Amino acid sequence: MTTTNAVTQTNDFRKIALERRSIKSYDPSVKISREEMTEILNEATRAPSSINLQPWRFLVIESEEAKAQLLPLAKFNSHQVETSSAVIAIFGDLQHDLNAEEIYNTAVELGYMPAEVKERQFPLTVAYYENLSEQARKDIALIDSSLVAMQLMLVARAHGYDTNPIGGYEKEQMAELFGMDTKRYVPVMLLTIGKAANEGYPSMRLPINSVAEWK
Repeated sequence: MTTTNAVTQTNDFRKIALERRSIKSYDPSVKISREEMTEILNEATRAPSSINLQPWRFLVIESEEAKAQLLPLAKFNSHQVETSSAVIAIFGDLQHDLNAEEIYNTAVELGYMPAEVKERQFPLTVAYYENLSEQARKDIALIDSSLVAMQLMLVARAHGYDTNPIGGYEKEQMAELFGMDTKRYVPVMLLTIGKAANEGYPSMRLPINSVAEWK
């Protein structure tokens, strides 16, 4: 990438972040193809994660039938759910260490990691997770999945779509409702995505001197 292109891309993402508004209504005629949604999710998963174990899992709720199932759990955001192109339910995988061997092996195959580094690091990763408490696993899953959620919002905007995160829904029922292992997958948030039906509204942000300190 040239310096000019890098600067342009940086400015584009800065503009995207600064222009963010709260979207509560979408154009229901706009649909996102499976191909483009896959591309959006693929780009979002470039987000960082602890030891690169990528604990995020996505459930893309796009059919009218699936949205109807979701509505009772998100009744305070029903209009968003109904009009959006899709609702992406983001979960954290509490057993994400089970993917460690595949991740390390693939990294070696792609030339991203020397084999000797994998042989040294993989046993350490396994040992680390063997001694990790359930709460610590949950903390990692929630933090990393929140990182991918923010990345997903930025990527969606770059694709020309709008998003809105939803935390107020019946989380304890989500996994079971859609046939997921309730002991393994912890709900993080819902993310509606589509084309905004209006400009939405801006929201106030506290001044930096109220939320940051320099030492």
